[in-house]
Amino acid sequence: MFATRGDAHRFYLKLKTTLNKDQQFISIQELAEIDEIQKFYSTIDDRMLKKIYYRMIKEKNGSGIIPILVSSGPLILLVFSNQLQKFLFNYGGLIVIGFSFIYILLLTISVILHFHEKAWAAVHIEIIQDILKERNKPLSSESIS
Repeated sequence: MFATRGDAHRFYLKLKTTLNKDQQFISIQELAEIDEIQKFYSTIDDRMLKKIYYRMIKEKNGSGIIPILVSSGPLILLVFSNQLQKFLFNYGGLIVIGFSFIYILLLTISVILHFHEKAWAAVHIEIIQDILKERNKPLSSESIS
């Protein structure tokens, strides 16, 4: 079933379908991928895991080239608008349409990739935090007896 509510709702529907088919959730590719990441980070010592965590924070919070491209691209086009208009309109309107289409397509793809990368960095950060919290959990009186 096609859902327009976004990836989270699509994932919920996939979970629901898997449960209705009496399959295990680990058979879902997205969950298997998370499990693989968790297993990998579990093999790394705390000191190195904290360094990886800091790097992931940098990746998530870094502005990157994409927001700069989004904000400065139109400004650069405005600065060179006279030269650009002369070049594009000398060869007809088809080039203007092609140029505009390519620019908007590249801009859209790069923005989608940017937010996709930020989302994966957030996933890695959460997994690392959970592993570090689990390792540093103090022993409770119940686990001693």
